[in-house]
Amino acid sequence: QVQLVESGGGSVQAGGSLRLSCAVRGDTVSRVCMAWFRQAPGKQREFVSSIDSVGSTTYADSVKGRFTISKDNSQNTVYLEMISLKPEDTAIYYCAARLWCSRLEDSFRYWGQGTQVTVSS
Repeated sequence: QVQLVESGGGSVQAGGSLRLSCAVRGDTVSRVCMAWFRQAPGKQREFVSSIDSVGSTTYADSVKGRFTISKDNSQNTVYLEMISLKPEDTAIYYCAARLWCSRLEDSFRYWGQGTQVTVSS
């Protein structure tokens, strides 16, 4: 069974940075697509970024140039480096896994429990 465990969330001021981690158990990040989604209060969960088995990355327009997704195959962990954070980045961030990359949350079978990111102005 695949388990995803996020960490690294917290509270920062606008302009600050955070790095989220997602540790994968039961599968290997080298063979699956890993993605980050987020859900702000009162809003639907939305796609943030993904990285496929060969390291190709995709980003939502709202985070391009500010967020960087990466993975460490030896640690079986995926990261989301976030800089220049804005109040509108405030959300619960989830990592997710599936065989092939997609921006559609319904297509992802495995999810972490989420980690809160709060950005104050």
